[in-house]
Amino acid sequence: METLEMTTASLAVDLIKRPRRNRKSAAIRSFVQETRLHPNQLIAPLFILEGSNQRQEISSMPDVYRLSIDLVIKEIEELYRLGIRAVDLFAYVPSEKKDPYGTEAIREGNLLQKAIIAIKKAIPEMCVMVDIALDPYTDHGHDGLVNAAGEIINDSTLEVLGKMSLLAAEGGADVVAPSDMMDGRIGYIRQVLDEAGFCDVSILAYAAKYASSFYGPFRDALNSAPKFGDKKTYQMNPANWREAILECSLDEAEGADLLLIKPALPYLDVIAKVREQTQLPLGGYHVSGEYAMIMAAAQRGWLDEKRAMTECLLSIKRAGADFILTYAAKKVAGYLSQE
Repeated sequence: METLEMTTASLAVDLIKRPRRNRKSAAIRSFVQETRLHPNQLIAPLFILEGSNQRQEISSMPDVYRLSIDLVIKEIEELYRLGIRAVDLFAYVPSEKKDPYGTEAIREGNLLQKAIIAIKKAIPEMCVMVDIALDPYTDHGHDGLVNAAGEIINDSTLEVLGKMSLLAAEGGADVVAPSDMMDGRIGYIRQVLDEAGFCDVSILAYAAKYASSFYGPFRDALNSAPKFGDKKTYQMNPANWREAILECSLDEAEGADLLLIKPALPYLDVIAKVREQTQLPLGGYHVSGEYAMIMAAAQRGWLDEKRAMTECLLSIKRAGADFILTYAAKKVAGYLSQE
């Protein structure tokens, strides 16, 4: 049987362009790389717990913990050493402190406000972001107030969100991050902050937050799963992208300083489309379910944790995100420090 042999010379005319030349060594691959991760582009979400020297493992989120304020400060010191310059705080509220109105969310001197004060005193250079939503504080697990018919009330909820934001600002927060998806909350919070003299406090708007199946581990972490119904009347339909453009445009017009798409990986197309529409800094939230999938597969030996995690975060950056909220922030910053 005759063997067909093709020589380099016979193909020279056809292969004038050889993209592989730019991939032939690590040095070349490095200087032609289009997208890069840096620790200062990563924001670490942290779960705050009452007490002292308290550390509780979150079973559905390997290597992620609820930490008391003293241990959170130690964690933030380590994050800062690794080059991470921002954290986002979430309070774990025990069931006995939850009620239908989220009263604990607006109590002067609550856990979140105490944490902000302590962190800014210990590491003033760290940017402290604070989650603004009612679901960790309500006994029904929804992000807004609920009427007798079980409907989420939009406008009355804004007042509570404004009070939460003001408490955070008074504690020294650099950024408030409304994650509730109530209509008009960015404009309302901006007005509340400005009237109280906190015009320098920034607003990170969860501008397009989808009603996603990837939030399960986060809800385990805060015991905040809805006790009835779902969140589809305020979080977005996963089938829609034009609606995301609308939501981002509204939040920008109302005074948002930064925009966020949540989740990130299933919505890379949304990040890319919003990037084309806005000049504001844009982020993606690599959420708990996205993190947990990689960790679970890595624990079974099905994936290389470092390579898979880094590849996912690179894809979020490549889509157009300027910054990424991720539970892998510390891990990835550690990887990058070894390069």
